[in-house]
Order: sequence, then C-alpha cells, then structure tokens
Amino acid sequence: MQNFFLVSVAIGFFSGTTLTAKAQPAVNMEQVDLAVTKKSTTSANTTEFKLAIETLQAVAEVSPIESFTALQFKYAQLLDVEVESITNRALFASIEKWWGTRYRYGGATAKGIDCSAYTGTLVHEVFGLVLARTARDQYANCIKLEREQMQQGDLVFFNTRGGISHVGLYLGNGYFTHSSTSIGVTISNLSDKYWSKKFLRGGRITVPAPETE
Repeated sequence: MQNFFLVSVAIGFFSGTTLTAKAQPAVNMEQVDLAVTKKSTTSANTTEFKLAIETLQAVAEVSPIESFTALQFKYAQLLDVEVESITNRALFASIEKWWGTRYRYGGATAKGIDCSAYTGTLVHEVFGLVLARTARDQYANCIKLEREQMQQGDLVFFNTRGGISHVGLYLGNGYFTHSSTSIGVTISNLSDKYWSKKFLRGGRITVPAPETE
C-alpha cells in the first residue's frame, strides 16, 4: 500500500483531502499539472507543490496506479493487502453485488440468501462451477485443507451449531466472505475470536471429470 499512501499524500497538497478507496483511482497528470500551475500563482511558497508533482510522477513510473479500479482499492483495504494483489476482478465484483444482502435460511436471491447458497452463487458466477446446495454436501465434495494450505477461492467450513453448519469463501490473508446470520453478506477474518473457535477446515473445490461414453 506504499504507493497508494504516497499518492494520497501528494494529492493532499492540492485538495486538502486524502485519497480513499472509493475516490477516483486514476491520476490525470495533465490535470494535476494544471491545478499546480493555477495554485502556485496565488501562493508564495511553490516548493510543496513542486515536491508533490515530483512524487506523483515518481509513483506513476514505479506503479501504473491509474490502471487500478476503485473496487480494487476498496478490497485491498478491507483485506489489508497490496492493491496489486487484487487481480480477480470478477470475484470482487460479484462480492460487491451481493454485499449487505440479508441472511435468509433457505434463501438464494437478492431478497435474502443463506451461507451455502451464497458460496454456490459466487463459485458459479466467477468460476462457472456448480456446488451442492448445503454446507454439509459442499464439504463432502471438496478436498480437505488445513488453514495454511488455503488459497483464494477455497471454501472455509465452520461448526456453529453442530457439525458442518456454516461455509464461506476464502479471500486470502485470513479473510473470507460469507452470509452471516446476523449482518448478511460480509467479510470476516479467521482470527476473529468467534470464527477462530468455530473454524473446522478448508476445502478445495474439485472439478468433476468429464463423462465418457
């Protein structure tokens, strides 16, 4: 996130504000140059503005920040990772679409969705695969993983009320997305006190072998 911070500081010289995950991700150097020129004509001290534009130019050479979207910035902050690591845009766009949808047992629509329907929907929308309907069956049909083996796109299973009773989709860095019974579709961390106690295992989705005649 170092480059993101440098850009935020640099832009702060011009606008008095910092760049957030929902702010415009692209930095138009011509517009910035123009803004600096106008402001410097009314200010006796141009050193700060010169330094700011040099910082922006240096960051642009190191990292093409204008290629990242606001969605990537948002989820990089939520997952506490470098924005460059948010590469599966389809996955995070799908999460964004469902974000905040309330939990509804047996539900599978925007009006309400349960945990297994949510993971099944994400996997189908992003990877084109069809999962079993329940958390228990999803667990039975995947390769079991320890926490340190999990990768983005794997499933995470929990015992919240006996046996395999809750499932989410792993995003990396300890974070997973799921349909919580209390707040609906959200992102949580496996290190959270509640989830660390309830976590059972991860599961890697297996692709069925093609049928042969």
